[in-house]
Amino acid sequence: MTRAMDSPRGWVNEHIQRYVATGGADGHEWKPGVPTLLLTTTGNKTGLPRRTALIYAKDGETYLVVASNGGSAGHPAWYRNLDADPHVHIQVGAEEFEATARTATGDERERLWRLAARVWPAYDEYQTRTEREIPVVIITPVR
Repeated sequence: MTRAMDSPRGWVNEHIQRYVATGGADGHEWKPGVPTLLLTTTGNKTGLPRRTALIYAKDGETYLVVASNGGSAGHPAWYRNLDADPHVHIQVGAEEFEATARTATGDERERLWRLAARVWPAYDEYQTRTEREIPVVIITPVR
Protein backbone atom coordinates (compact mmCIF):
# COMPACT_ATOMS: atom_id res chain seq x y z
CA MET A 1 0.00 0.00 0.00
CA THR A 2 1.26 3.48 -0.86
CA ARG A 3 2.05 5.57 2.21
CA ALA A 4 -0.84 7.88 3.01
CA MET A 5 -0.45 11.62 2.70
CA ASP A 6 -1.42 13.07 6.06
CA SER A 7 -3.53 16.14 6.63
CA PRO A 8 -1.52 19.29 5.90
CA ARG A 9 -3.13 21.08 8.87
CA GLY A 10 -0.30 21.48 11.40
CA TRP A 11 -2.03 20.32 14.60
CA VAL A 12 -3.91 17.51 12.81
CA ASN A 13 -0.68 16.32 11.19
CA GLU A 14 1.09 16.28 14.56
CA HIS A 15 -1.82 14.37 16.08
CA ILE A 16 -1.64 11.75 13.31
CA GLN A 17 2.12 11.35 13.74
CA ARG A 18 1.75 10.71 17.50
CA TYR A 19 -1.17 8.36 16.90
CA VAL A 20 0.76 6.26 14.36
CA ALA A 21 4.07 6.29 16.26
CA THR A 22 2.42 5.00 19.45
CA GLY A 23 -0.06 2.60 17.88
CA GLY A 24 -2.89 4.82 19.07
CA ALA A 25 -1.75 4.93 22.72
CA ASP A 26 -1.12 8.68 22.35
CA GLY A 27 -3.88 10.20 20.29
CA HIS A 28 -6.80 7.81 20.46
CA GLU A 29 -8.27 10.04 23.15
CA TRP A 30 -7.76 13.57 21.83
CA LYS A 31 -9.24 15.22 24.92
CA PRO A 32 -10.77 13.50 27.96
CA GLY A 33 -13.81 11.57 26.70
CA VAL A 34 -13.21 12.56 23.06
CA PRO A 35 -11.94 9.59 21.03
CA THR A 36 -10.38 9.92 17.60
CA LEU A 37 -9.73 7.54 14.77
CA LEU A 38 -7.54 7.80 11.70
CA LEU A 39 -9.44 7.71 8.42
CA THR A 40 -7.64 6.97 5.17
CA THR A 41 -9.58 7.72 2.00
CA THR A 42 -8.59 7.63 -1.66
CA GLY A 43 -8.07 11.11 -3.13
CA ASN A 44 -10.84 11.82 -5.63
CA LYS A 45 -8.46 13.65 -7.97
CA THR A 46 -5.13 11.90 -7.36
CA GLY A 47 -6.23 8.37 -6.50
CA LEU A 48 -3.66 8.43 -3.68
CA PRO A 49 -4.32 7.60 -0.02
CA ARG A 50 -5.15 10.58 2.22
CA ARG A 51 -5.26 10.31 6.02
CA THR A 52 -6.87 12.50 8.65
CA ALA A 53 -7.79 12.28 12.34
CA LEU A 54 -11.45 12.59 13.26
CA ILE A 55 -13.54 12.52 16.40
CA TYR A 56 -15.85 9.52 16.39
CA ALA A 57 -18.87 8.07 18.15
CA LYS A 58 -20.06 4.47 18.09
CA ASP A 59 -23.43 3.04 17.11
CA GLY A 60 -23.26 -0.66 17.76
CA GLU A 61 -20.47 -2.04 15.58
CA THR A 62 -20.30 1.04 13.36
CA TYR A 63 -18.28 4.22 13.76
CA LEU A 64 -19.73 7.68 13.19
CA VAL A 65 -17.77 10.68 11.97
CA VAL A 66 -19.12 14.12 11.19
CA ALA A 67 -18.08 16.11 8.10
CA SER A 68 -18.35 19.40 9.96
CA ASN A 69 -15.29 21.20 8.63
CA GLY A 70 -15.77 23.44 11.68
CA GLY A 71 -19.03 24.74 10.21
CA SER A 72 -17.41 25.98 6.99
CA ALA A 73 -19.54 26.44 3.88
CA GLY A 74 -17.97 23.47 2.09
CA HIS A 75 -17.46 19.82 2.90
CA PRO A 76 -14.00 18.69 4.06
CA ALA A 77 -11.75 17.05 1.47
CA TRP A 78 -12.00 13.63 3.13
CA TYR A 79 -15.78 13.69 2.70
CA ARG A 80 -15.52 14.62 -0.99
CA ASN A 81 -13.14 11.66 -1.38
CA LEU A 82 -15.85 9.33 -0.05
CA ASP A 83 -18.17 10.36 -2.87
CA ALA A 84 -15.66 8.94 -5.33
CA ASP A 85 -14.72 5.84 -3.30
CA PRO A 86 -16.50 4.72 -0.12
CA HIS A 87 -13.84 2.10 0.70
CA VAL A 88 -11.67 3.33 3.57
CA HIS A 89 -8.96 2.21 5.96
CA ILE A 90 -9.47 2.95 9.65
CA GLN A 91 -7.22 2.92 12.69
CA VAL A 92 -8.98 2.98 16.07
CA GLY A 93 -6.37 2.85 18.81
CA ALA A 94 -4.06 -0.03 17.88
CA GLU A 95 -6.64 -1.78 15.67
CA GLU A 96 -6.58 -1.26 11.89
CA PHE A 97 -9.14 -2.50 9.40
CA GLU A 98 -10.87 -1.92 6.09
CA ALA A 99 -14.36 -0.44 6.08
CA THR A 100 -17.02 1.13 3.91
CA ALA A 101 -18.56 4.53 4.46
CA ARG A 102 -21.96 5.97 3.68
CA THR A 103 -23.81 9.15 4.56
CA ALA A 104 -26.76 8.89 6.92
CA THR A 105 -30.03 10.47 5.77
CA GLY A 106 -33.40 11.42 7.21
CA ASP A 107 -34.39 10.12 10.63
CA GLU A 108 -31.26 7.98 10.80
CA ARG A 109 -29.09 11.08 10.40
CA GLU A 110 -30.98 12.91 13.15
CA ARG A 111 -30.55 10.00 15.59
CA LEU A 112 -26.86 9.60 14.77
CA TRP A 113 -26.25 13.36 14.94
CA ARG A 114 -27.43 13.29 18.55
CA LEU A 115 -25.01 10.43 19.33
CA ALA A 116 -22.10 12.30 17.74
CA ALA A 117 -23.00 15.59 19.47
CA ARG A 118 -22.88 13.84 22.84
CA VAL A 119 -19.22 13.11 22.17
CA TRP A 120 -18.48 16.57 20.71
CA PRO A 121 -21.23 19.10 21.58
CA ALA A 122 -19.60 21.76 19.37
CA TYR A 123 -21.15 20.02 16.34
CA ASP A 124 -24.43 21.74 17.21
CA GLU A 125 -22.67 25.12 17.09
CA TYR A 126 -20.93 24.21 13.81
CA GLN A 127 -24.32 23.49 12.22
CA THR A 128 -25.46 27.05 13.03
CA ARG A 129 -22.45 28.46 11.14
CA THR A 130 -23.40 26.97 7.77
CA GLU A 131 -26.43 26.57 5.53
CA ARG A 132 -25.39 23.09 4.40
CA GLU A 133 -26.63 20.08 6.33
CA ILE A 134 -23.49 18.70 7.92
CA PRO A 135 -23.18 15.02 6.97
CA VAL A 136 -22.93 12.19 9.47
CA VAL A 137 -20.91 9.36 7.99
CA ILE A 138 -21.42 5.74 9.03
CA ILE A 139 -18.29 3.61 8.79
CA THR A 140 -18.91 -0.13 8.77
CA PRO A 141 -15.93 -2.45 9.28
CA VAL A 142 -15.37 -5.14 6.65
CA ARG A 143 -14.31 -8.17 8.64
